[in-house]
Amino acid sequence: MTVSLSAKVLVVDLEGTTSAAGFILGDLYDYARPRLLSWLREHADDAAIQQARTQAIEEAGLPADASDEDIVAALHRFMAEDVKSTPLKTIQGQIWAEGFRRGEISSHFFDDVIPKLREWHTAGIQIACFSSGSVTSQRPWFEHSPAGDLTPLVMAYFDTVNAGPKKQAGSYDTIAAELGRQPSELVFFTDHPEEVAAAQAAGWQVVAFSRPGEPWFGADFGDAPVVSSFDEVELTAA
Repeated sequence: MTVSLSAKVLVVDLEGTTSAAGFILGDLYDYARPRLLSWLREHADDAAIQQARTQAIEEAGLPADASDEDIVAALHRFMAEDVKSTPLKTIQGQIWAEGFRRGEISSHFFDDVIPKLREWHTAGIQIACFSSGSVTSQRPWFEHSPAGDLTPLVMAYFDTVNAGPKKQAGSYDTIAAELGRQPSELVFFTDHPEEVAAAQAAGWQVVAFSRPGEPWFGADFGDAPVVSSFDEVELTAA
């Protein structure tokens, strides 16, 4: 199946859409997991970490004076259950950014993704990212791709902090307003059925991705067009 549409801005999800969920939940989680405690302690004066600490205590139902060890135990539980926790994403994002900078980790993209992003960018389509992973981790993710620095292709980054939850239509309203575009001028690529529904409710165009081996393969995406590769999408500049 080939999906043909036009848009001014393409907004991409990462996990399961451009990149394998197993890589993020495996390699990157394994990198962050043993570093959480030391990162909390070494960056205790960082305002973002202080806020993340408070949020983690609230999300986990811990006492206000919870120890760093108790907080990290809760974060480990969030990781094991793949909870889309904002404080976890904030702390992981900082750890990953440092790992990318040091060359200790690199990102992953499906083979069909990068050539199409470059093609569409050249054709005049703007590209943005909306991921549950923090903006702090998104930028180095694109910068340290297997094909080199992709950040020149990406004009904006959104996460659950600066846009809102990915399963709520209001978040897509926020992104449209920030980009200065009408919803109909935007297209969202995602593999999550609830994100498909939320973006559609906000008036966006949506393409659902059902990739073999990914968590939402074969899911019910309603009336959204469904593909398994960027190669199945013909996207032109509106």
